[in-house]
Amino acid sequence: MPNLIEVNYGQTGQSTNTDALGMREMQAKVYAQRDAQYLLLKAPPASGKSRALMFLALDRMHQQGIAKTIVAVPERSIAASFAPTRLSAYGFPYDWELNPRYDLCSSGGESSKRQQFKDFLASDEKVLLCTHATLRFAFAEIESAALDNVLLAIDEFHHVSADSENQLGEVLRDVIAHTEAHIVAMTGSYFRGDSVLVLSPEDEALFRHVTYNYYEQLNGYEHLKSLGIGYHFYQGKYMSAISEVLDTDKKTILHIPSPNAGESTKDKYGAGRLRLALL
Repeated sequence: MPNLIEVNYGQTGQSTNTDALGMREMQAKVYAQRDAQYLLLKAPPASGKSRALMFLALDRMHQQGIAKTIVAVPERSIAASFAPTRLSAYGFPYDWELNPRYDLCSSGGESSKRQQFKDFLASDEKVLLCTHATLRFAFAEIESAALDNVLLAIDEFHHVSADSENQLGEVLRDVIAHTEAHIVAMTGSYFRGDSVLVLSPEDEALFRHVTYNYYEQLNGYEHLKSLGIGYHFYQGKYMSAISEVLDTDKKTILHIPSPNAGESTKDKYGAGRLRLALL
């Protein structure tokens, strides 16, 4: 069965090439908007969003008078993306530095992390890294004005929602309404998978958008030649059907829809669908 979608890529290397400051194409686009108080970055995974934030934050702190940067990630495992980085080795005038004391994504109790968060705001340190949860809990214990001269970066921004019961969203709305803080929102998927908006239209209008799409990213890969997506129907168990459509000479992504995701009873117990992306 032929693929429903077949895309050939230019293999230009453009999305991964770096300029004189060590920036990829997407990062340079973000850096060009560094004067925006509120910035919403939408870019695919592995496109370099964390380093784009480093460039922005360092410019804000060294050139625009912002005192501190707080980076909030959804879980501790993602924190490694924001580890100290020698950007000067690639042409940028500053390095991304992080005092281990203010890497709150390491082990430790939540109460001690909240105190370290408050200690950071009163210190001369420049960068703090924490989880969304720590940000929420610590924000409840400080005055909003404590973030007036801070750049707040929220990674995986789709964890925010416009729903009044979303605590991270409440923090964001409070910061916008009651502080002079700068905000950088970063996400690879600006939707939540439910019926709730990430931001209300009024709040979203405050943000300057920088979008770098999958086609720009994939077209710039040097070795990716093509991408094909197709549906293959089968009877019986999918493990026996895979061998009929799987080409082991090609890198392949298998998507097997969940029987609980709106499929028919027949799909659940017998016939089904197998989708492959051949690269």
